[in-house]
Amino acid sequence: MITFYRFILFACLILLSACRNNEPVKDSQLALMKTTNPKPVIISNKKHSDRVEEIKKDVSSHPELYDVAVVKGKKDTLVVYKVKHLHRFRMKAIEKNVNKMLEEKYPKENFTVSSDYKVFLEAVRLKEHIKSSDFSDQKAEKRFNEIVKMTEDMK
Repeated sequence: MITFYRFILFACLILLSACRNNEPVKDSQLALMKTTNPKPVIISNKKHSDRVEEIKKDVSSHPELYDVAVVKGKKDTLVVYKVKHLHRFRMKAIEKNVNKMLEEKYPKENFTVSSDYKVFLEAVRLKEHIKSSDFSDQKAEKRFNEIVKMTEDMK
């Protein structure tokens, strides 16, 4: 009887493993579970790519943060990050420090800073949509503005 139960268990494991497709996993599917480290995204003006990379590097240098996404639109720059678990009690202070550092180092930029997971996930999804060829700059800018508005509504 024990052999029969082991056979049933083994058959179930084989069936469950066979149901898994070998499709590539998108960053947005894993964004909340692990570090995705998405590349910075520039929606409209591609000539500021080095500045956006520098912004990401500066924000990533904070020891309390472990994943940073930067999206540059026409007017605003969205900086979204994840805070390490043990530092979550100081999230307001961390956000204040990141915002102050960005405003001092890049005074001409208009920053929207957030540590919200949903906003981070939406920024990663926007990056994936931009990579697809059927997503125009107008749609990307519209979606970017919706994400920025969502960030401001949460405060």
